[in-house]
Amino acid sequence: MNDKSVKAGVIFALAAYSMWGIAPMYFKLLTQVPALEIVMHRIVWSVLVLCMLLVARRKFRLVFKALQDPKILKTLSISGLLLAVNWLIFIWAVNNDQMLDASLGYFINPLFNVLLARLFLQESLNRLQLLAVFVALAGVAFLIFSYGEIPWIALALATSFSIYGLLRKKAAVDSMPGLLIESCIMLPFALLYWLVMDTSSGNMLVNSIDLNITLLLAGVVTTAPLLCFTAAARRIRYTTLGFFQYIGPSLMFLLAVLLYKEPLDSSRVVTFVLVWSGLLIYVYDSLRVYRKSKQFIQD
Repeated sequence: MNDKSVKAGVIFALAAYSMWGIAPMYFKLLTQVPALEIVMHRIVWSVLVLCMLLVARRKFRLVFKALQDPKILKTLSISGLLLAVNWLIFIWAVNNDQMLDASLGYFINPLFNVLLARLFLQESLNRLQLLAVFVALAGVAFLIFSYGEIPWIALALATSFSIYGLLRKKAAVDSMPGLLIESCIMLPFALLYWLVMDTSSGNMLVNSIDLNITLLLAGVVTTAPLLCFTAAARRIRYTTLGFFQYIGPSLMFLLAVLLYKEPLDSSRVVTFVLVWSGLLIYVYDSLRVYRKSKQFIQD
């Protein structure tokens, strides 16, 4: 793989995770729209955008190929449900001034991935990886004891997306065709909601042009980061790509504190410090393993 391709991969990775990180700014434009309705628009317009992209790239055959496998369909049905739940909780959190908890969830997510890999993929964990997980869990436990309640937004986002990633890892289907099938599985429920529920912004014929354009952009907001992500994954090592994943929650954290002025009390500071410490241990260990494997290949 040449340097030009690697540089392009880095640019695509930066673009993908930056777009995911600033996505809350888009959803903040829709605070007057119920979270469930935003998810409905996200599903409907994502289907349209993904269909056009797959037709343009002449890859629709991959969709038909996946549809012929009952095992893949079953997996994508479950992963699609998890994705819808993840979207709903994330949008609700952003539009109800809970962005700090949302960012915490996506900081915890990589460590949940490590834990799930051990439990379901029989991947062994070394001492540093175990330490990273326990330090992050200590941060969550501290928040629970401080407030006397479970940080359900963070844990729900981390758990749903980790399990989603695990299912997608096991499903033998590319990301874009897989996302289209997931969206199509969710589409009947989205359309039913659109037809049955009488919401203030559900009738696009009476909405303002600005609101309609913002709602239509839900498809682009959903698919654009994914396209950049898949482009990056083809050009750089997956381990390298993993180091970019912290850009998203970091941007969310900064937006929550600096732009939207969400309160950051001492208990949350301690929790974030512990979670960040766990992530630093995990990143250090990943770099150590990467350097060892690179040295081994060169030798």
